[in-house]
Amino acid sequence: MTISVSAVGKAYPRFKSRFHALGTWLGVCRRDLHWVLRDIDFRVEQGEAVGLIGVNGAGKSTLLKLITGTSVPTEGHICTPERIAALLELGMGFHADFTGRQNVMLAGRMQGLERDEILALMPEIEAFADIGHYIDEPVRTYSSGMFVRLAFSVATAVRPEVLIIDEALAVGDTYFQHKSFARIREFREQGTTLLFVSHDPTAIKSLCDRAILLGEGRVLMDGAPDSVLDYYNALIASREDGELQQGNSYAGRSGNGKATIQNVVISSEGRSAGLLTVGAPLSLTLTINVREYIPDLSVGFMIKDRTGYDVFGSNTWLRGQMTDLGHRPGSTCTVKISIEQLNLGPGSYSVALALHAGASHVAGNFDWWDKAAVFQLVAGASQPHFAGVSALQACFEFPEPVSSTVE
Repeated sequence: MTISVSAVGKAYPRFKSRFHALGTWLGVCRRDLHWVLRDIDFRVEQGEAVGLIGVNGAGKSTLLKLITGTSVPTEGHICTPERIAALLELGMGFHADFTGRQNVMLAGRMQGLERDEILALMPEIEAFADIGHYIDEPVRTYSSGMFVRLAFSVATAVRPEVLIIDEALAVGDTYFQHKSFARIREFREQGTTLLFVSHDPTAIKSLCDRAILLGEGRVLMDGAPDSVLDYYNALIASREDGELQQGNSYAGRSGNGKATIQNVVISSEGRSAGLLTVGAPLSLTLTINVREYIPDLSVGFMIKDRTGYDVFGSNTWLRGQMTDLGHRPGSTCTVKISIEQLNLGPGSYSVALALHAGASHVAGNFDWWDKAAVFQLVAGASQPHFAGVSALQACFEFPEPVSSTVE
């Protein structure tokens, strides 16, 4: 029931001209190969959820095609279970002139289902797709949202041993996305193995137990989603500066050093604190050293929960509070970040800090410090009991009922 990828590589022939292609086919010219993937090794155990991340061109989609069998590896071996549902391109194989119902029958047979099985599943497929009478209309009359609903519904009508998704949930309306994620989580609870490609860090963190970072056709990192995503962000931020190279160690901090955070102090109501009550004020005092002239130096922070999920963050550029912090090379300054009420649920939290150019660290990463500070939140005696991740203010009201008389 596991997915095993051993020393897998994928290469495509590269031809300089039509004559070179002909000579290669005839065996008189040397074959020139372009390697898209090389030396890929990993295992996905039964019931495990693994996210694949990487920049465009890293080889993610190619790897999924190899695993699903739509492409053959040039070298290495891949072992997979028999029943795999792959959402590489929703609606692939649908005929525009066929009705939705006819396309469901066609797609079901392509998945290996018998006619009677598809007919038995049809009511559930119709209900999940929720496209009404359009199920009996030609697919060419569908909106893109209706098309996606029907395609996802039929692709996941039967719980597979392995579910492979390649950015298929990046389309469709919000309601559809919530409904789709709910079905995926249901499959996970029932033991389905998940291999998920996405550029959405929230989806990776919420769905996956593990993440694999691909870069230049190789596995750069394999580990907890939080750590892998932080390393991925550091790689993106450093592409122009080159201070974090492939294969180098990463300890949660990166940057070119033009400006650095020398120290951070976490406090509440003027007292240093690592343990706070829900709703208490929080202050972060940063000591910043500027080494070079930076006209658009921005200071940012992100609060994360214990799983690495982004809870809240902002920066001086987004707040419209840009100052001349970067106009004084060689200077040291202090920046204080204040939150009046930390209305989060009890638990452990960390704070990531960043000095960057403009809106984000992607444009220019001077200093990015993950887990620069940690703190624990506990429920206070005066805090009303609640469940969840946010301490919202809510109250219950009981209006006077309308009286009625019985004659």
